[in-house]
This record gives sequence, C-alpha cells and structure tokens, in this order.
Amino acid sequence: MNNLPTTLPAWLALLESRHAEVHINMGLDRVRQVKERMGLRFECPVIMVAGTNGKGSTCSMLESVLLRAGYKVGLYIKPHFLDFNERARIGGELASDAALVDSFQFVEARRGVTDLTYFEFTTLAIMHLLAGAGLDVAILEVGLGGRLDAVNVIDADVAVVTSIDIDHTDYLGGTREEIGFEKAGIFRPGKAAICSDPVPPSTLIAHAEAIGADLWLLGRDFNYSGDKQQWNYGGRAQRRNALAYPSLRGANQLLNAAAALAALEVLKLELPVGAQDVRMGLVTVELPGRFQVLPGRPTVILDVAHNPHAAAALAQNLGNMGFHPYTYAVFGIMQDKDIGGVIAPMAEHVDHWCIADLPSPRSADSADLAARLEALPHGEAKPGERSVSTFADPAQAFANAMSRAGENDRIVVFGSFYTVAGVMAARKSSHH
Repeated sequence: MNNLPTTLPAWLALLESRHAEVHINMGLDRVRQVKERMGLRFECPVIMVAGTNGKGSTCSMLESVLLRAGYKVGLYIKPHFLDFNERARIGGELASDAALVDSFQFVEARRGVTDLTYFEFTTLAIMHLLAGAGLDVAILEVGLGGRLDAVNVIDADVAVVTSIDIDHTDYLGGTREEIGFEKAGIFRPGKAAICSDPVPPSTLIAHAEAIGADLWLLGRDFNYSGDKQQWNYGGRAQRRNALAYPSLRGANQLLNAAAALAALEVLKLELPVGAQDVRMGLVTVELPGRFQVLPGRPTVILDVAHNPHAAAALAQNLGNMGFHPYTYAVFGIMQDKDIGGVIAPMAEHVDHWCIADLPSPRSADSADLAARLEALPHGEAKPGERSVSTFADPAQAFANAMSRAGENDRIVVFGSFYTVAGVMAARKSSHH
C-alpha cells in the first residue's frame, strides 16, 4: 500500500473517508489486536479520565499541576476546536504535524487487514506518540462511555470518573445506572478507581467491588470544603489547605479539582507534588470552550454545554455574572440530544436566540429549534423584547448577535462543540 498521505490534513481526510465505510462494531477486539501488533505500552504512570461532564477540566487541572511540578506530561484530550493537534500535548505543547504523521504511518503499517474507525485509528496513533515521548506521566481522556472506548485498551494506574449523566443514549443506554456501568469499565483490579460524582450509581460501585478495584468515593475517601476565599482538599492520608479556586469558572469545578487531587494523592510516591505546584497549577489552568469568558465588549461566553446537566451549570454561572441588559444566545445542537432539557434552564436567561445549523448530518434543524423556542412562555418580556432568528451556520449567527448587541450586553455561544468551534474559527479569521 504505497501513495499514503504525507501531510496531516491529507491523513485526516483519508481516515474520515474510511470511517464512513467502517461499521462501528462496539467491541474492542480489533483495537486490541492492532495495539498488540504495535507493541503499545506505557513505561510511566497512566491516569485515565471518563465522565459525562467535567472530564476535560479534570485532565487540564492534572496537566497544569504536574507541569508546574516539573514533570514531562503527555495529554490526550478530545475533541479539537481549530486544529487536530490540540488532541495531543507533550510538555504542554501541541504535537507537531510531522510527529502525528509518523504515528499515523506506524499504525497504518501494523493494522494489516483490520478495519479501524477514525477514533480508533487516531487514538492508537496518539497513544503511540505519547508512549514514545519519554514521559513522566500520561493523562488520557476517554471519549464515549468508557468500557468500549479505544483508550480502554490501556490499563490505567488511576482511573477517574467525573460526572455520570444521560448524554449519548443511542450508544450507552438511557439510565444513570447503565451509564455508570459503562464508565466503570475503565477501572482495573487492584488499581485506584476515583469517582467524583456525588451520587455514584450502584452499578459503578458494584463493578469496582466485583473486580477488586480500590474505590475512592467523594464524601467517603476524599472531600472538599471551602468558603468565598479559598478551599481545602481532604483525602485518605493527605490534606491540602488554603487552595485558591481554579481559574476554570463554574459550579462543578471543585468536584473536578478534588478528583484531580485524589489522583495525585494516589500517585504521591511516584509523582510527588508540592503545595505551591498545586496552588499555581489550579490558578493557571486553561480549557477552551468551558465557560470561557472572552475579553472585550460585549461580553462573549463560549461553553460547549450540550446536555441538561451542563446547561443547568451554564445557566447557574450566567446567573452569577452580574447585570447585562440583554443576553443573546448563539445556539446549535445535535438532533440526538435532550434538546428540551438543554433549552429549559437557559430560557429564562436568554432574550434573543440566534440559532445555527451545524456542519454535521446529525445537526438539529434550525427551523425546528426556532419553533420550539417560539412556543416557550415569554415570562416578563415586553413585546418585541424577545426574538428568535435562524442562520445557516454558527459564524453567521454570531455575526448577527455581534451586530445587534450593545456593549453592556452579553452573547453566550453554546449547544455543541461545533457551535463553539464555528464561532472560534470565525473570530480567528476576522482577527487576521
């Protein structure tokens, strides 16, 4: 098989064209076979993070603290907003095109006749890149679910499950109990299994006990407390006091930070981390698109909230922001989401909806979304003070909101990674 691509964009295009043909068989056997042929294994501690919401934040906090402590950290995180390279970070820097192309060629040479989906292929390639980078620690974010995610062909030393909520029901089942079981699939016998969901499903606890994982539960094995100024972490044998709040804004961030500190407690002999590294790491952590407030006026907030749990957190954060005369929403969402559950907590905060179709066959139709929003009760709004408009894509929806918003108003962009990425790309091109 010659004439393989030589550039990253050409590789990604090839994998996407193949992905359309690979029937997603939800097992991991194919990925395991290719992993064995690749000889893929990590020589450093591996932290794996799954969860409906909060997994990106937890990964980013771990990366930030461990980098501050002087360790060489590898991170695999999904999805990307502007460049595929955002998915693979080594020492805090994005992987180069050349390094990714080398890894793609390595996987291609060893997959033989085994078909891999886009996610399976790219996951194996990035894990190969990280495993060969001489890391002190690898942080791997799990995509869909856990048990059947391609990342799960690696055995983690510490597995973290953040929140368990109903999101991808097509794949994972429709109850927290079913989803909890899927997430618990990343746990391993004799290894730490940390759950920062305050109400862990019984299936998750039962699975951890059945396989003999070392289960750490919030409220039992670790916890946090705090006042307006600072917060404290308490684990089984380690306390960390007088911590600053994480720079990531929002109501759930202490749950995520506590999970990160529990993972560091588990690894405290292999990867000791000082108090100042923890403080500075949490204060400087950045994660695009998670209640990200952009500088300038009108205020623009980017948030990838696309399920009811995340939308409720976003609404709470908006409520804590102080007064803005009008709020514009740039909103687009996938058809398979609980759309009513996402809109409901946001409706009271939004005056003007700018609804976008998204560049995906699964995009919810903007005209249908508009009809749903028109039907909502208007509350106290005066006639003409509310509006719903539709646009062909997020960039046009955002341009419209920017043209109408006063400098004291705010624009919140949410509903999907595609919505936020579309606005990020539009802003980037307008700045050049």
